[in-house]
This record gives sequence, C-alpha cells and structure tokens, in this order.
Amino acid sequence: MKIRFLLALVGLAISFAVATFAQQSNTPDPQLREALATLLKKMDDGFVNSDAAALAALYTDDAVHVTFNRPPIYGREAIQKHLENDFKKLHLHFIKYLSELEEYSPHVIGTAGNELWSTGEFDQTFQFENGNPLRIKGHFLFILVRDGDALKIKVDTFNFSGPAVPAETK
Repeated sequence: MKIRFLLALVGLAISFAVATFAQQSNTPDPQLREALATLLKKMDDGFVNSDAAALAALYTDDAVHVTFNRPPIYGREAIQKHLENDFKKLHLHFIKYLSELEEYSPHVIGTAGNELWSTGEFDQTFQFENGNPLRIKGHFLFILVRDGDALKIKVDTFNFSGPAVPAETK
C-alpha cells in the first residue's frame, strides 16, 4: 500500500514537473533561487553538524522523506527521529556535505506560485565510528512550499549515482 502511494506521489510530482517545465522560461526567479540556496546551505550545515533538529526544521509538518533503502518517512517529527537515529545509533558523521542546484531550479508548480520543485546534485563524505571516510554522490528532487520568505521541503528523494567509495584523505 505504501509503495503504491509512493509511486503515485512520485508519478504525480513528475507529471507536474514536466507540465510546468514545458510552460516556463529557463530562467528561475532570482529570489526563489536565493531562498533555495539558503535552504541547501542550512541542509549542508545540518548534516556536517549532525543537527537533526536543524534539519527537521527545513521540512513541513506533513513532509515525506523518501529514502533509498527504507520505507518513506512521514512527518517532520518522524524525519527528525530518523536523522537522530542515524547520527547517534549508527555513529554517522558527515565530514562534507555539498549540495548544488541544477542550473534552472527552482520551478514553480501551477499558477498560485506557492509550490515548487527543484533538482540538483549532492556530494557527501561521511564515516561511521572507527571506519574510514566514504564518499558518495547523487541527485535529489524536492517538492517545496513557500513559508513566508523561506522555503520548506514537502517531499524529498535522493538517488545515489553509485556505491560509496573510499574518500581521499589529506
């Protein structure tokens, strides 16, 4: 049931994105792009600082976090608990977490202008306690909503480009 819901949600997001993209110019609104860059900077800092509360604050109350190897996580509180678990119980520490927007993000969904979608890439170096640093890269997709002058994540999903590889150490 949850898989069907997830597939329907992703399909809906893609259908909105394709239809919206076809109607837009390629140049994103500079204020929206800046708000999204601010959100990504907060996300990058939250991961590097292992700050689950700061990361959860970037999500709406009813957000959905779609992970690559677990069922979707529903709601800001559950997302925060998930992140706390990863940081504490798995002894996961991010050494580097960098997000980069694709050139034309974000894209407005519909005519009201309060919902957006965005894609980009991430590059992260992390390690588990007593382990060697690992590096992984991938892509993300966000569905966002406006919250005053800021943006909040309503749905996110991450796609890894390949397996984690040993990170260069210097």
